[in-house]
Amino acid sequence: MKIIIDAFGGDNAPAEVIKAARQAKDELGVDMILTGDENKIRKCAETLGVHIEDLGILHAPDIFDIHAQPTTLVKEGKETSLAVGLQAIRDGKGDAFVSAGSSGGLVTGATLITRRIKGIKRPAMTAMLPTAKNKFILLDAGANIECRPDMMVQFAIMGSAYMKCVKGIDKPRIGLLNVGAEDTKGRDLELETYRLLKASPLHFIGNAEARELPQGGFDVVVADGFAGNMILKLYEGMGGMFRDKLKDWFSGAGKLAALLILGKIKEFRKQMDYKEEGGGIILGVASPVIKAHGSSDAKAFFNAIRQAKKCVEGNMIEEIARTVSEMKG
Repeated sequence: MKIIIDAFGGDNAPAEVIKAARQAKDELGVDMILTGDENKIRKCAETLGVHIEDLGILHAPDIFDIHAQPTTLVKEGKETSLAVGLQAIRDGKGDAFVSAGSSGGLVTGATLITRRIKGIKRPAMTAMLPTAKNKFILLDAGANIECRPDMMVQFAIMGSAYMKCVKGIDKPRIGLLNVGAEDTKGRDLELETYRLLKASPLHFIGNAEARELPQGGFDVVVADGFAGNMILKLYEGMGGMFRDKLKDWFSGAGKLAALLILGKIKEFRKQMDYKEEGGGIILGVASPVIKAHGSSDAKAFFNAIRQAKKCVEGNMIEEIARTVSEMKG
């Protein structure tokens, strides 16, 4: 298996990417290919003291600016590490791609360069969010602000396939983000999506109110990109607030009090830490594409690579394509 990684995507590239690629090669047994300026990659590895002679490098002299218009990646950005990586998985040089670069550029490039799975109308951004009991996948998390009911059903198909093939959940519970539990609630979008999901072979268990999400009753939560992105940002903000509050409480309570529940604190912090998951996968494109957090360190990049490996091993793309084809038929 070959995993391609953008060596110049993210705030801590290329050093943290190189360290993660080395670790992944050694511990996960995958072949790693880095995209980016070859001379800079080799110089950085030498400075770090990291051996990379058994890692592949696809030379890409440019870096895609996170402030650039995403659509410019396809024409003006062909020589960037981001575009070269996407072109490589399109051409069969690798099985999956990981990048902490521009979210917009990655979604656009994955759609136009890597291309969509046959039958998929729009790829979706995802996020794995913690609850009191488990984690659920949220999609769309911001790629598609305006959606149609048929797109929402495909989001459910893709999210269900991910949780089944990557997380090992045999029958993922699907919820539709809405303002109430009743099937009469919501806009026309939610009303029609509810009807379609109810009639589908998917394990749809009904509407999901925002206040229910942290309790852990769903494995997949489907939303349009506008509402989904607000849920994601609220989660991020609340997570930061909880961490700060915990720090304040225990700095005032003394060392003994903190030691008594240190294990629980560490468990909570791990649950809320984005580095543990690796990244958000872009679902709907023909190869696994993982969007790592912009501030990812070696640990986060390593987990993103491991996530990509699981997607390939679990035949997630094939599961999505099969389900879409069966439901069309």
